[in-house]
Amino acid sequence: MSSIAFQKEVDERTNLTASNKFEMLLFRLGKAPGGGQAELFGINVFKVREIVAMPALTAMAGAPQHVLGMVNLRGQVIPVIDLPAVVGCTPETGLNLMLVTEFARSTQAFAAESVEDIVRLDWGKILPADHTASVARGLVTSIARLDDGQGGVKLVQVLDVESILQRVMPSEALEIKKEDVGTGPRLKPGAVVLAADDSFVARTMIEQELKVLNLPFIMTKNGQEAWSTLQDLAADCRAKGIPVTDRVAVVLSDLEMPEMDGFTLTRNIKGDPALRAIPVIIHSSLTGDANEQHVQRTGADGYVAKFAAKELAETLRQVLAKAAQTS
Repeated sequence: MSSIAFQKEVDERTNLTASNKFEMLLFRLGKAPGGGQAELFGINVFKVREIVAMPALTAMAGAPQHVLGMVNLRGQVIPVIDLPAVVGCTPETGLNLMLVTEFARSTQAFAAESVEDIVRLDWGKILPADHTASVARGLVTSIARLDDGQGGVKLVQVLDVESILQRVMPSEALEIKKEDVGTGPRLKPGAVVLAADDSFVARTMIEQELKVLNLPFIMTKNGQEAWSTLQDLAADCRAKGIPVTDRVAVVLSDLEMPEMDGFTLTRNIKGDPALRAIPVIIHSSLTGDANEQHVQRTGADGYVAKFAAKELAETLRQVLAKAAQTS
């Protein structure tokens, strides 16, 4: 990517995230179980590297269930996942397209039936998913309500890529050991790590690592919940006449979350004189130079790609050590 194109991508992401917005690719995977209607699904455009017609695939010996095979895409060999099969849908016209995605510094492709549109949405209008009502049960982080152009509403299920990849290609990263991550930093007595992530799998991994590091924490499911929790803790600290950093040692936040994204949460913290001393670490599957550059521009104190347990532990140690020196 040229420097001009790179800067344009950074500027476009800045303009979107400055107003708690994002762009979502809408696509269909086929009919729901029981012969229902063709469901509409979504994924953040910034995770999608390209969309290509389904190529010829090479079979993979011992491939996990739902991995169709491998494809050589301009010299890069990547796995292709049968996304309709994962979520339980049946394509009517076949697996026609391949969504090539960059996720947590890895590349993979998802087979899909068709692509519908790209829409720009406000995270505030994205609601946390009720998994019991979802076709892709346990694999959806949130639900978007879109105008159908006829005075009605159509629902879009935003897929949880972390959960899908963990289900299809299980990682040993869920088993975090002390010898892998080292010793946790010391926190002030009574202080906690405030974490926010809308993915069940990501929350599970974060919780396991924080327990191994012996770090007390409060886990929330999105930026709005984290912000409300932080406001309550700050009010309690004001009443007791103590700095909020005595209660919140660091905020660990995902970027893509319903109601309030991690960019907005970070700006809210760094824009509040009473809270700005709290360090913020972004922990996200949105990797790539443009995304990481923009994280720095929001004022975050650190960035870690999901899910690198050793790197997350080291970043926590470094950020908290720096905060202790400046306090």
